[in-house]
Amino acid sequence: MQQAPQSNGNRIAVTAGEPAGIGADIILRLAQERINADIIALASPDLLNDRAAQLGLPIELVEFSPESALGPAPGRLYFIEHPLSAPVEAGRANPDNAGYVLDCIKSAVDGCLSGQFAAVVTAPVNKAVLNDAGYAFSGHTEFIAALCQCPRPVMMLANETLRVALVTTHLPLAQVPAAITGEKLEGVIKTVHQELQEKFGINDPQLLVCGLNPHAGEQAYLGREEIEIIHPAMEKLRRAGIALTGPCPADTAFTPSSLKGIDAVIAMYHDQGLPVLKAQGFGEIVNITLGLPIIRTSVDHGSALALAGTGAANPGSLLAAINQAMRLADTAAQPGHSST
Repeated sequence: MQQAPQSNGNRIAVTAGEPAGIGADIILRLAQERINADIIALASPDLLNDRAAQLGLPIELVEFSPESALGPAPGRLYFIEHPLSAPVEAGRANPDNAGYVLDCIKSAVDGCLSGQFAAVVTAPVNKAVLNDAGYAFSGHTEFIAALCQCPRPVMMLANETLRVALVTTHLPLAQVPAAITGEKLEGVIKTVHQELQEKFGINDPQLLVCGLNPHAGEQAYLGREEIEIIHPAMEKLRRAGIALTGPCPADTAFTPSSLKGIDAVIAMYHDQGLPVLKAQGFGEIVNITLGLPIIRTSVDHGSALALAGTGAANPGSLLAAINQAMRLADTAAQPGHSST
C-alpha cells in the first residue's frame, strides 16, 4: 500500500462526479458560502460555467496552482481542469464522458498521495454509465483502493451520532453468506478499530458486530454462520485486545440501549445497516473509506440526474463530507497520530 506524505494544510480536492448529474450543482452551491477550507474542484471549467449559468449562480473560476495563496471567498471556486470528451446535457448521462469521470478521481487521489491535498471528497458517479462505457467499476471505494494499492478498504457511513461499517458492500444478497469468511471479518474489524484510533482519535474503540441471520442465527436454528464463522473470529480478536459486543441480532442492534457506549457498528451487508442510518437523516450522512493511506469522504446520495440543472439539489451531504474530511485531516495531523 502506498504511503501518503504530510498533506498540504486544509486543501480539499472535490471531484465533480457524473457530469450530467448534480455534482457540479452542489459544488457550485457550496462555492457561494464561506467554508473554512480551500476547496479545489477537479472538473471541466466549461461544465462549471455552463451549469452556473443554468442555475443562475455567480461564479469566479480560478485555476489552481500548488503555489497559490488561496483562502475561501464566496462566489470563487478553484479548479484543476479536466476536459470533457463530449458535450454535457444536464440529466442525460453520456458514456463517452466515462474516462473524464475516472480521470478526475485519479487526479484527486494522486494529489492526496503526493501531499498536495489533505483529503479528497467525491461527488456521486453513475456506476451503470461507467460500466456501459466498458469500465469494470463497482464503486468509488474499490476504485480508489486500487489506486492506493490497498487490498482491503472498508466502507463506513456516519452521521453525528452513529457509524456503520460494512463487511460486504455492493453484492447481490444471494452472494453475501459466501463472502463472509473469518479472514474477511477479522480484516474489517481490525481496520475499523485502527482507523477509529488514528483518524477519529478514539483510544479504545467499542464495536458492536451484527449477526448475519435473523436473531443472530437463533443458536443455529436459523443459520450456522454466527457459530461457525462470526463468533470464532470475534473471540480471536477479543484475545488480541479489541473490545467487541455480539454477534447481535440486527433487529435490536440499533436500539438506544444496544448502542450505548458503542463507537461503531459492524454490519454484515449493505442493506442491514445503512437503512437504519439513512432513516436518521438522509442527506446529512457521510461515506468514509477506511484503510487507505489518504482521507476520502463522499456524499450519501447518487447522481440524481432528474435534479441536475434544476436548482433543487441539496448540497448538505457534500458540506457534511467536506467538514468530516477536515476533521479527519486535523486529527491525523495531531502528534501521536499516524497515517494508515
